[in-house]
Amino acid sequence: MGSGGGGVVKDVGSKAELDEALLGATAVVVHFWAFWCEASKQMDQVFSHLATDFPHALFLRVEAEEHPEISETYAVSAVPYFIFCKDGKSVDTLEGANPTVLANKVAKLVGPAGSVESASPASLGIAAGPTVLEVVRNMATQSVSSKTEEMNSGLSDELRKRIQQLIDSYPIFLFMKGSPEQPKCGFSRKVVNILKNEGVEFRSFDILLDNEVREGMKKFSNWPTFPQLFCKSDLLGGCDIVVAMHESGELKDVFKDHGIPIISKETEIAKNSESPIPEKSGDISESTGLSAEVASRLQTLVNSSPVILFMKGKPEEPKCGFSHKVVEILQQEKVAFDSFDILSDDEVRQGLKVFSNWSSYPQLYIGGELIGGSDIVLEMQKSGELKRVLAEKGVVPKVTLEDRLKNIITSSPVMLFMKGTPDAPRCGFSSKVVNALQKEGISFGSFDILSDEEVRQGLKTYSNWPTYPQLYYKGELIGGCDIVMELQSSEELKSTLSE
Repeated sequence: MGSGGGGVVKDVGSKAELDEALLGATAVVVHFWAFWCEASKQMDQVFSHLATDFPHALFLRVEAEEHPEISETYAVSAVPYFIFCKDGKSVDTLEGANPTVLANKVAKLVGPAGSVESASPASLGIAAGPTVLEVVRNMATQSVSSKTEEMNSGLSDELRKRIQQLIDSYPIFLFMKGSPEQPKCGFSRKVVNILKNEGVEFRSFDILLDNEVREGMKKFSNWPTFPQLFCKSDLLGGCDIVVAMHESGELKDVFKDHGIPIISKETEIAKNSESPIPEKSGDISESTGLSAEVASRLQTLVNSSPVILFMKGKPEEPKCGFSHKVVEILQQEKVAFDSFDILSDDEVRQGLKVFSNWSSYPQLYIGGELIGGSDIVLEMQKSGELKRVLAEKGVVPKVTLEDRLKNIITSSPVMLFMKGTPDAPRCGFSSKVVNALQKEGISFGSFDILSDEEVRQGLKTYSNWPTYPQLYYKGELIGGCDIVMELQSSEELKSTLSE
């Protein structure tokens, strides 16, 4: 691709193409975007103007959903997302629609204004041309308006409209973790297989790629978990409901009543012949190559215990970090589980990848159903979803909201309930408390109350404190933003949180 972009943005067609570009250019900026994302389109304007202003740098675009292998390589979980590379190495990143920060980071990557022929000094203190500044100012105005709307309603009109457009874009629409070809959780995989078994065409959205949609959907549909299945814009429900409807025949009736066409088995087989997904863990298609004996053995193994972990090594001596992480999580949750060392049996090691349609280890099964690998299990633990699933499967007693709140509050000596995350606070008060704690060098855990409406509302009653953020120390409420600021100004914050 050469050492510079010549003032234009180039679309990347493959990971090999991107790797080659990174080796052949001194300064490279990559924009991960999605066609449905309005923020991506807005940032694309800024990106294009920056490409013009900095012709000696290389500006590349990657459609995040079309190139999941690239997105996974750079840990892209939401769009817009930017990586900044110098001499073939990633030196910085930016997540979200922040044109001013983007322009500053580009200028920092390329060098001072004097080294860039087409750039002109700007009030931002960066080497950005007037076209960029105009777009930045316009977007800043739009951003303030959008954030005000979101704070007032809890779900901005723009996000509501965007979600509705996604739902309306196809008669059967599934919000899931991963894609139909590569589901990222057992529940999403199960719904995908049911839809294939029902013989209906559907479209999907990977909520792991866009946190705004992921959190917005919970409020939009008043449904806290994923997957979520819609038929003709009406929510049918999540995995358990879809399974029950499928087994009772009700799902087929719903599709029939709504005029959803059914694909013949011959058409479906021809369409999916290159990469079929087994309908269930125990249903082995001819293309898998698993013998009936191996399939039966695997089916018996995954159902041999209410909770079973297929891992490398043993719980007392894991042979890889990912297996060790899942063992730790299960022990923290005080879950009794069995395990199988896949290093001791190559037939199981290779066969289970096909059987589960999951290519790596560890693999955790609860009640005979695949939950996922280490990243999925960790995420479920943080959100409280793992406890919920274990309770629903009868593995552990159902946890009351009060017990759940106590567990979260005491999960770290210093615990902050906030809007957003420490890296990306979603309100000014949360940002102030995070900055105060970080300035004092205080380690703390955090919980994004925007990610869980049950916790958000329940904690107000539990603590008798109506607003956020809320800071706790050893299970006791310290207070909100004003109290933390007072403690900091009187130089008592660190001592209060270390008594």
